[in-house]
Amino acid sequence: MEEEKITLTLESPAVEEEKEEVKEEEVKVTVDAAKLDDSGLSAEEKKMVEDFSKQIDITQTNAILQYGAAAQNKVADFSENALNKVKSKETGDVGEILSSLVNELKGFEIKEDEGFFSKMFKKTSNSVEGLKTKYDSAEKNVNKIVDILEEHQVTLLKDISLLDQLYAKNQTNLKELTMYILAGYKALDKYKNEDLPKALEKAAKTGAPEDAQAANDLSNSINRFEKKLHDLELTRMVSVQMAPQ
Repeated sequence: MEEEKITLTLESPAVEEEKEEVKEEEVKVTVDAAKLDDSGLSAEEKKMVEDFSKQIDITQTNAILQYGAAAQNKVADFSENALNKVKSKETGDVGEILSSLVNELKGFEIKEDEGFFSKMFKKTSNSVEGLKTKYDSAEKNVNKIVDILEEHQVTLLKDISLLDQLYAKNQTNLKELTMYILAGYKALDKYKNEDLPKALEKAAKTGAPEDAQAANDLSNSINRFEKKLHDLELTRMVSVQMAPQ
């Protein structure tokens, strides 16, 4: 499977159908359960995060509402796809099949405790014919069970390959979400520590209503974007939880 290339974008993803939102109460671990840092990123990916953070404009309401939505949709689609693959499996109970095989083999026994006179007066032809019939029946059942087990073996090998691919895909989704969040916090830090103080200072200096409103609007935009990043962190935790599963 080719590794999917990560791209960060501010464009709104095409929505094919309405997806069920991840409810916060369904996430049973806190964001702090998995540390969010750039230690798992390559130098190229770190530069991508840095460059992308400079493109973020939190005053564009629609763009911020859709920020990271493409990555969130990937996690939602991936979760649904993985669940459907699990639900569609009809592997049966291999344990019962193995028990049937053991019982079949135990049921095929050649009695060797017959005495000399019993063997001498017994009809040899009937004995051989009965033994052959019993053997043919046991062989047929054993072969049938072996065929079933071999089918399960093939299924398991395919499942192992599929799970490896799903794990790799989940790791890619996790990294992409992490990069969106890191870039978002870099931009948020700039707006909090540079742009907002300047806007407040200007409003205080001029006393103009429009400057005061601009500072208030920027403060509200910062709060909205901070909530959006928290939402992305919750989605990221879904991906973190899916890795061991």
